Order: sequence, then structure tokens, then C-alpha cells
Amino acid sequence: MELPTCASAPFDHAKADVILRSADGVEFRVFTLFLSLASPFFETLFGLPQAPDGASDQEMKDGLAVIAMSEDSKTLDTFLRFCYPSTLAEDPSLDNLTEILSVLAAARKYSLDLIERKVCQALANPKVLETDPLRSFAIARNARLKHETVTAARYNLRQPLIPVLFAEINLITASDLLALVTYHKKCIISVQGLMKDLKWMTDHYGNRNGCNWLSSGAYNDYSGEYCNCGQGTDNRFFPWGSNPVAWWTTYMQEVYELLQDSPSGNTVKTAADRTIQKVRGANCSVCSGRVKENMTEFSDLLALKIDEAIAPIELEMDF
Repeated sequence: MELPTCASAPFDHAKADVILRSADGVEFRVFTLFLSLASPFFETLFGLPQAPDGASDQEMKDGLAVIAMSEDSKTLDTFLRFCYPSTLAEDPSLDNLTEILSVLAAARKYSLDLIERKVCQALANPKVLETDPLRSFAIARNARLKHETVTAARYNLRQPLIPVLFAEINLITASDLLALVTYHKKCIISVQGLMKDLKWMTDHYGNRNGCNWLSSGAYNDYSGEYCNCGQGTDNRFFPWGSNPVAWWTTYMQEVYELLQDSPSGNTVKTAADRTIQKVRGANCSVCSGRVKENMTEFSDLLALKIDEAIAPIELEMDF
């Protein structure tokens, strides 16, 4: 049998008054006061009357009671750091989704409300959501966290409609996955209307002069040259009935296709960044110098309209 090992600081203090032993044999020497203040569960546990010496089968070590925990040392270390004052142990980062699930389970088991709130914040962290929205969705749904589940579903609109296989898929039911796909599909349908009717665009700019950067053959007052980017021919994207510059039509065609799978404001902004780079690379004396400002404004507008279109759509789940 493997001998227990001692946890690292601050869980190796010589004056600690209890030992928590993890499932993988690591001993945490901790102070009951800190745990009791953080958790009603531990407050009750440590408040129970102690049996007289020799009348209990409680394991002891170095004069301290040893309490066997079902959590592994990584999980135990994480949630104990939340229980300790920040002067002794900084709050650990929760940017690993695999760890988040086990820490959340421990937080609920031991009535650690503060840690549960921290876990919820971690699941709603844009850094985590942008990287793993589907995994975040599965974990949040499994934990029945409504706000975090809905937020993850919204971020998942940046991904294709049909998800790829992922490790946490066993955390959710087929009904959960169907609800997510249905929500995704409804958002796609809602957003398609924006691409079929450009009234949102003409209302914003007022008239053709409001966005004269769209005009093919525009003149550069400084160089005395005309735009040579050519005209678009796709009449789906003639906001004022005339041919806009070709690269903008190409952008709209690309976005139209992308939004049929990823109905998100992030989709149009990312596509705009690619368009800006292409136009700058073409070295048009008219368009290259102003494409970033104009396309950033335009993609921000379209992203806003997309967000408005999907805002009323609900993720149909019972929480």
C-alpha cells in the first residue's frame, strides 16, 4: 500500500488541527476554523461532539483526526484554496473545463456557495467560451446552471450547426443536444432575413452618399486616381439598385454562406477582417486606405443587427 504524501503549502502547516486525506492519498493539514467559516457542511462536521479517547475508531495521525475525502488531490487543493484567506492562498484559476466540473461537484457537496459562484463565473468567462463553447454548454447544462447554459449556447452560434464529437458529450442527454441544435437552427432562420432584405443598411446610411465607399470607380482626391476594384454583379447585394464595389459583394456572398451555419456577429466581424487584408493587399489607391475604417463600422452594424435578430429566440430547456 502506498504511503500518504503531504500536500504543498499552505496545507502542510505544523499547527493545523485536522488532516484531510484525498482519494489518491495526499494529506492536507488544514485549519478547521477556515473550513467552518467557508462551509456549513464543515461547520457541522467539526462541531459534532467527539467520542472519548479510545471509544472511537477515528483514525489519528500526529494527534490529529484524519478524514478520508472522496475527492482527488487536485480537486481538494483547488476548493481548499478558495476556503483559505487570500493572504494565505490565492484563489486558483478555473480555466480548465475538466477541473471545473469536479470542483463544482465538491462545492455543492460541501455547501461551498462562494466556490459555486466562482465556478459559474469561470463558465461564463469569454476566454473559456470562445475556446470551448460546446464543452462549456455540456458542463453548465449538466450542472443545471441556466444563465451559463444559455450563454454557452449563444457562443456556440459561432460554431457549425452540427457539432463535432467532444469528451463531455456524455454529460448531456440526446434531448439536450437536440434543444441546442434546434436553437441554432432557429437563429439561422432569423438571421437569413437580414441578408435577403438590406433595409437595415439603407435605413442606417440614409442614401448612397452615406456610404460612398461602396461605389465602384470612386475617385481619390489626393492621388487623382479612380478605384479599379471593379463592380459586383450579384444583385442580391445592391442596396440602392446599383452595382457596389466588387470586394464588398464578395464579402456579402461569403457572409451569406457562413451565416447559414454560424449565425453570430463574430462571424461577420471575422470575415470583415479577412476582407480588409485582401483589399489592402490589392493596393487600390482609393479602397486600401479607407477599407479598415469603413468595413469595421459596417461589420459592427451587421453584427448588432444579428444580435438583435437572435435575442428573442429562446433555448427551450427545462431548468
